[in-house]
Amino acid sequence: MSEAKVPEKGTFLWKFSKKFNFAAEKIIPDSFVFCVILMILVFVLSLIIGKGPVELLDAWWNGLASQFTLAFQMGLMVIVTATCARSPQAAKFLGWLANKISSRTGALIVLMIFGYVSSMINWAFCTVVTPILAMHLAKRIKGLHFPMMVAGGYSCMILGQCLGPSATLYSTLALEDSNYAQIVGSSYSVAETCYNPTNVVIFTVLAVLFVLLVLFTRPGKDELVELGDIATQADEVPNSFAITEKPVTAADKMNTCKPIMWIVALFIAAYMVYSFATKGFLGSLNMNFVIFMFVGINSILFPQPRQWMNAHMASAHLATDVMLQFPFYGAIMGMMYIEGGLGSVIVNGIISIASAQSLPVWVFISACIVNIFIPSQGGQFTVQGPLIVGAVNGIEGANLFNCLNAFVYGDECTNLIQPLYMIPALAVVGMKLKDVWGFMAFICVFWVVVACLGLYFVPMFMG
Repeated sequence: MSEAKVPEKGTFLWKFSKKFNFAAEKIIPDSFVFCVILMILVFVLSLIIGKGPVELLDAWWNGLASQFTLAFQMGLMVIVTATCARSPQAAKFLGWLANKISSRTGALIVLMIFGYVSSMINWAFCTVVTPILAMHLAKRIKGLHFPMMVAGGYSCMILGQCLGPSATLYSTLALEDSNYAQIVGSSYSVAETCYNPTNVVIFTVLAVLFVLLVLFTRPGKDELVELGDIATQADEVPNSFAITEKPVTAADKMNTCKPIMWIVALFIAAYMVYSFATKGFLGSLNMNFVIFMFVGINSILFPQPRQWMNAHMASAHLATDVMLQFPFYGAIMGMMYIEGGLGSVIVNGIISIASAQSLPVWVFISACIVNIFIPSQGGQFTVQGPLIVGAVNGIEGANLFNCLNAFVYGDECTNLIQPLYMIPALAVVGMKLKDVWGFMAFICVFWVVVACLGLYFVPMFMG
């Protein structure tokens, strides 16, 4: 096992990051309690601005019920991607990768780069597989502060969505006649929205910054928290769930018949080829497609039908918080979405003071605020999108693409302090939200400052 030399005293960035731990330890409740508090706050604030209780109650229910399908999809996404990420084959690859690293600096850089790359494959996959890689690295290299590794890896997942073609806004806006295209007034390719020069520059600056933050936010010897000190799942051995007993009955033989799952994988692979050929790569990447892509992968990784089912059952608990909380966030969205509701008041109030150059900054700030209440990019754009487009059309010289990118950065930024998507990652390693929330809030501060500066100044040089 390699050992990183631990300084006697923490760095300046470490001392600054500790200032956020007070909130994590004393104020931040469990994620569901956090959700209910937000719901009550939105209801009360909506009453204050003049909405009636019956109107709000009706909007609450409609919003809650509207998210049942999405909650199921999000939960299934977590289950199938987590099953893949926790497979023995994935563990073998991650262990091989970790064995190639022998220094603290190398471990943290590899972790962050892996996070960015896996995020662009799929956010849920990245959320689960990155902390698993962190465990493999921390087992082999002593002196790594594990909570900062988990927070840093999660920040990569969040930021990676800002340059990921499968992000909800970018992928849906590329489809003709989609709801988002109707809001914006036209469909736009991913090259125009996600990969325009301004967005690439801002993403690159933030990506490098996050790596540097994780590298130089270093605790002293007495404050170091290593893997074995905090992660209860650190010694968990990946389970193949294979049925090793010799099948006796016809039912047993069918339950362990590998060709059955190979046929499932073949059907999915055949449809993927067909979809790519007819719709293109980006046109195929909707949520259902990605879910069943991982179902097909898992059919190869766990080829016995009973083995396949048991592997997914073992991952199902990771989706509980997401599935149960999404409808409640939908209820919050419903109350904010009503005409003249709190969402409109917040966004209009902020955007009303903007100029063409500062509009992306104000869009970013408003998206940061609204995302705390509506942690769903699609649901949030439904509320905020028409107001952004109206502001762009009403301010001469305003750039639509810069504002759309600003929305995505804001929507993703406060996912660092909005705990919903962090829960599966914490469950994988056996940690609590308070263990990492302070470090996520610390990273969030830098994101806000650099994003505001980038959105204001970078477009001046990019034309």
